[in-house]
Amino acid sequence: MPEAYIVAAARTAGGRRKGALSGVHPADLGAVVLNALIARAGMDPAGVDDVILGCVTQAGEQGSALGRNVVLASNLPQSVPGVTIDRQCGSSQQALHFAAQAVMSGTQDVVIAAGVESMTRVPMGSNVALHTAAGLGQGPWPESVQTRFGVPAFNQFHGAQAIADKYGFSREAMDAYALASHEKAAAAIAAGLFDAEIVPVMTAEGPFARDEGVRADASLDALAGLKPLTEGGSLTAGNASQMTDGASGVLVASEAALKRYNLSPIARIVNLTVTAGDPVIMLEEPIPATRRALQRAGMALGDIDLFEVNEAFASIPMAWLAALGADPARLNVRGGAIALGHPLGASGTKLMTTLLHALSATGGRYGLQTMCEGGGVANVTIVERLV
Repeated sequence: MPEAYIVAAARTAGGRRKGALSGVHPADLGAVVLNALIARAGMDPAGVDDVILGCVTQAGEQGSALGRNVVLASNLPQSVPGVTIDRQCGSSQQALHFAAQAVMSGTQDVVIAAGVESMTRVPMGSNVALHTAAGLGQGPWPESVQTRFGVPAFNQFHGAQAIADKYGFSREAMDAYALASHEKAAAAIAAGLFDAEIVPVMTAEGPFARDEGVRADASLDALAGLKPLTEGGSLTAGNASQMTDGASGVLVASEAALKRYNLSPIARIVNLTVTAGDPVIMLEEPIPATRRALQRAGMALGDIDLFEVNEAFASIPMAWLAALGADPARLNVRGGAIALGHPLGASGTKLMTTLLHALSATGGRYGLQTMCEGGGVANVTIVERLV
């Protein structure tokens, strides 16, 4: 089967909700990343066959074919198509899978997989809430689904709490995990480890190029003072991911394209896996998905040098570590979404960008990324570093 290669990877810094990136239209935010990918690859933008863009809340400024609008806002010619996909938090990771599959099938040679989410300008859930407020429809889940699973709705907060309870994670243990995320991210910023992966965004206040949500002064005492997200629960805003504005992307190319455009690949796609399970507990699916990906790749967990497991809530990567027996020293080595933020549809290629740069910096060969997603779905991507 033909190979798929990653040639360039970039992301914006994460902006806090109502923070530094709140004045930037999401299409312009995505365009910054597209322009950076083309510049880093050093290729003619007209050679891009397609742009596949992940976005979760496709309404308002993120509605009406956001993927195409990002292309039109960028330096790419209008001849380049664009499409928007929603696989919840894994949207841009799935965009990467679709891009790689297009290249591996031989139907396309250069595809950009990207993601954008402005959680300030298009609040999470507003695509449903506004319809509900207007009395339009009955919501995403019909009675047939509610009856089948015995719940009125699927709720990520309840799922994350159920996982914490299932594995016996205390509030104190999850707060300690959250603190470590901030400490790792703060150390990475201080050492300039994110500089190579971040593309600056021009704002009214000047260029923005530093993750805004990381708390270098975080402490267990401060985390302990936060109220639980649900009555009697152990999850809080402090041990959950931050609402964030941001964009990210990777440029995927075939071997023929590498030769045609004289491109230098930074990684090879080893495995693409997506699985689905219980939509009620919802966020536990990265565990069986990882097992399946490793089996399909003919690899063992010990073969992987670095892991990126999205920190939607502290209980998710903690359960992943506990169930698989993975080495915590290889997990989210530069911090995760608890500190750096979770810009929903942009998080997939954001994590991949960080993973690739971390592999390069540490000399690791293989990296694995996985993402919990709404509906009980999970993506897993395994890559091999080439430079």
